[in-house]
Amino acid sequence: MPETIAAQATPPGQGGIGIIRISGPLAMQIAEKITAINKLSPRKATFAKFYDESDQLLDEGLLLYFPAPNSFTGDDVIELQLHGSPVIIDLLLQTCVHHGARLARPGEFSERAFHNGKIDLAQAEAIADLIESGTETAARMATRSLQGVFSEYIHELVEQLIQLRMYVEAAIDFPEEEIDFLSDGKVQHDLQLIINKLDKVIDKAKQGSLIKEGMTLVIAGQPNAGKSSLMNALAGNELAIVTNIPGTTRDVLREKIQIDGMPVHLIDTAGIRESDNEVEKEGIKRAQQQLQQADHILWVYDAVNDPDHLSFAHANLPENIEVTFLRNKIDQLNETPLRNEAQKQISISAKTGDGIQLLRDHLKKVMDYRGQESGEFLARRRHIEALKRAKIQIDKADKALNEMQAGEIVAEELRLTQNALNEITGEFTSDDLLGKIFSSFCIGK
Repeated sequence: MPETIAAQATPPGQGGIGIIRISGPLAMQIAEKITAINKLSPRKATFAKFYDESDQLLDEGLLLYFPAPNSFTGDDVIELQLHGSPVIIDLLLQTCVHHGARLARPGEFSERAFHNGKIDLAQAEAIADLIESGTETAARMATRSLQGVFSEYIHELVEQLIQLRMYVEAAIDFPEEEIDFLSDGKVQHDLQLIINKLDKVIDKAKQGSLIKEGMTLVIAGQPNAGKSSLMNALAGNELAIVTNIPGTTRDVLREKIQIDGMPVHLIDTAGIRESDNEVEKEGIKRAQQQLQQADHILWVYDAVNDPDHLSFAHANLPENIEVTFLRNKIDQLNETPLRNEAQKQISISAKTGDGIQLLRDHLKKVMDYRGQESGEFLARRRHIEALKRAKIQIDKADKALNEMQAGEIVAEELRLTQNALNEITGEFTSDDLLGKIFSSFCIGK
């Protein structure tokens, strides 16, 4: 028998209303003891007085009862709505524990809904994503994920894989006919349909991941190139100290901004150069660490004093991360902003703001961001990794079919493709992964 769990479902702190959620086989019994109401009406708000274990009145409010299996978790669920006093909420939670419940772990209500088949893993993650969404676009896409849009794409792919696997594995049972079955065109046709659909889902998921995770953009360059001015210009706020003294920025500065709804994690770093100053050397070390974690690097250089950006040759930047060169301080040369996509270079003035819109447009193109039409659902990095693994396996199946005519290998690669996709919805996953996912949720969800 599962344990009965209880937790505050509203944010901590004072508020007009506080909600306590109870789920499990003892939920109704606990509610009856707390309220002294002997018969609860399902899905109807009932006025109730709430008492502690000594029958002392704590508060009064509303009680809601959702019997299993027609509840969020699939178990009996009770919600107590009372005044939002942290003291009263804590006392009532203690009373729930006294009557047989235990305090819920983070995400345990959603985890129970998953295990009871009320939602799949992608939908469970969408609950947390909806709560954490920082933009209107992210909120709308999280809602679609919660409604099962992403899951439906995965289920359709898995169903097509199952049908193809059934055909391939049945044909393998008749080895004398294997060459004919591999050459009849059906397997190739069905396999190509799955590959095409998977490619489309990967594209949608990348857009959804961009909205969910955002882009980590690291500003780098030599001291006094205008990095902090660029940080302020992109953020639209005076976040970083700007002076004519080289080496002003000694630590890493972070700010989360939006570019037409695209979340950007903006990071300003210390100027990269040789230095004997211990503080500045530590700042440069931290800058190098941030560069390794970037999705994209903006290398800012001084168009007046370093016109050929020779400083870049000694920067030792990561080779696998794309770089955009920003030719800064064009206001001192009386030049106009210019965007050169071929050279991945933009001429700007961070001080006056000239060229900043060109940079914003360039960053949207770099990340393939499509604004409000960016995708149908939110996706996480783990979803992208699972889809990439599925793509690798199905490409191996395609190669085994066309180059080796090896039916057994085709069948095995299709099985591995299905397993990778099932990790997204939780039909094939490890307990360690589940624990990691749900532990990141709010308590009470």
